[in-house]
Amino acid sequence: MTQPGGGHLGIGGGSVVPFPGNFPRTEAGQVGFAREELTRILDLYGRMVAAGEWRDYAMDFTRDYAAFSAFRRAAERPQARIEKRPALRSRQGMWTLFGEHGQMLKRGHELAGVLAPVERRLLRAIDD
Repeated sequence: MTQPGGGHLGIGGGSVVPFPGNFPRTEAGQVGFAREELTRILDLYGRMVAAGEWRDYAMDFTRDYAAFSAFRRAAERPQARIEKRPALRSRQGMWTLFGEHGQMLKRGHELAGVLAPVERRLLRAIDD
């Protein structure tokens, strides 16, 4: 017995339906963080929690960007938001740090440089 496409059916008479989509994918369906990037962000988050600055976080993954938001309390707006937008890689840099009121604090090509203002705030919090 053959399938309409010309292939043979296996034992039991079932048919094989190919998974939709073209593989390998030529475009990303969702932006995410690489393991090293997420490790660096979560390391900073852990230190900020230990200093009593942050208590909760959220991550958003869309077609255009990935974002990590850190909160002092869960019911408020984020104190800091780190965004990765690969489409801006060749321009001003794909990393952006936003403050509590949505203002852009830092933008750059390297994650470490964008996290620097938060690292400095952590040092001040520890010294106090």
